[in-house]
Amino acid sequence: MRDTLGSGNWQSLIHLAWMCLVSSVPSGGARVLEKTFEEWMRYRDECLRRMASEPYPAGLFCNRTFDMYACWPDGSPGTAVNVSCPFYLPWFEKVKDGLVSRRCGADGQWVTENSSQPWRDYSQCEEEMESTSEEEGARRLMVSFKVLYTVGYSLSLLTLISALLVLTVFRKLRCTRNYIHANLFASFGLRATSVMVKDALLERRWGMEVLEVADWEALLSHEAALGCRAAQVLMQYCILANHYWFLVEAVYLYKLLIGAVFSEKNYYRLYLYLGWGTPVVFVVPWMTAKYLKENAECWALNENMAYWWIIRIPILLASLINLLIFMRILKVILAKLRANQKGYTDYKLRLAKATLTLIPLFGIHEVVFIFATDEQTTGTLRYIKVFFTLFLNSFQGFLVAVLYCFANKEVKSEMRKKWQLWKLDHPVFCCTQ
Repeated sequence: MRDTLGSGNWQSLIHLAWMCLVSSVPSGGARVLEKTFEEWMRYRDECLRRMASEPYPAGLFCNRTFDMYACWPDGSPGTAVNVSCPFYLPWFEKVKDGLVSRRCGADGQWVTENSSQPWRDYSQCEEEMESTSEEEGARRLMVSFKVLYTVGYSLSLLTLISALLVLTVFRKLRCTRNYIHANLFASFGLRATSVMVKDALLERRWGMEVLEVADWEALLSHEAALGCRAAQVLMQYCILANHYWFLVEAVYLYKLLIGAVFSEKNYYRLYLYLGWGTPVVFVVPWMTAKYLKENAECWALNENMAYWWIIRIPILLASLINLLIFMRILKVILAKLRANQKGYTDYKLRLAKATLTLIPLFGIHEVVFIFATDEQTTGTLRYIKVFFTLFLNSFQGFLVAVLYCFANKEVKSEMRKKWQLWKLDHPVFCCTQ
């Protein structure tokens, strides 16, 4: 007998897992699917053992069978055979008193539909429509969130690549300050790339056609998740790199404002270690813990919160230090503006400009959501948290690239000079007065 899966209920399980996976936030959908398949395998094995051990009746009868959904005993011709809803269903507790039915024809053959598919009535084993409607609404919302952050990361990636090219091509822009900006842009670019690669791998994996048991085993195997886990590790590394390059930006800016005398060359090497080296110190233990203790799916689940804090504590630490430096910088800026105040209106505008420039730089919003984990938030609060987190994280790279490259007066001046030189060298492409 070839193990061919019935489409209806297995499609609903795929639907359940994908609803959670598309949100790109830690969730249990894939774990539900994996657990369901394990329970299905146990149900199937118990059924096959029972069929092999029980004696056959005399006379005409419908053969005992496992139709990939339920285990059926021998049936008497012209009768309906009822069995309990299979225990592997994720919603079994809701339907444990329900029955699934098949009809045994007068000829001793199970009644079929469309000449090949076995007919069965499993209406009592289906999930309640109210719950299904809620899940469908949640799925549509998560798909909208996925579109939102995909647009955000795509726009950020294009802007960051352009900004990196500008800082690399123009020689007059090559200095320690812009080198730090370039590293910050690179960390955001790698993060955007890892998120989109992870989504592409998930979509390819969960979009594959599943017809046989072997397909399910391949789908849920550790080998199938390797690429996704690699993208998850890169994403966590880049998230940490974002925060520690934010910290480098804060330290460097603070030194400039207080007029500290230091060797930029020596300090730049330390900045590289802080920005790119510090994340390795935390990502390696987290990766080891995941591999040894929670080696499931794409390592996005947080069953043991202690492993989650391996990544979040250094993020919280960097964010809090940034907040302290941010407040200190505002104090320095305020003192300088007061000393050179020209007018109240101009003073307010300049302070607002400095504040709005520093807030996205230091990622202060991380402090607000650091303790509101996905496992600890439910309902509307969870969706609000997910929306703001995905929106800010996906568009932050775009905002940083614009504020610290394309809106920079030095960069605009250099680009204007290059444009004027290009027009002089290529008069044929320019309109004459």
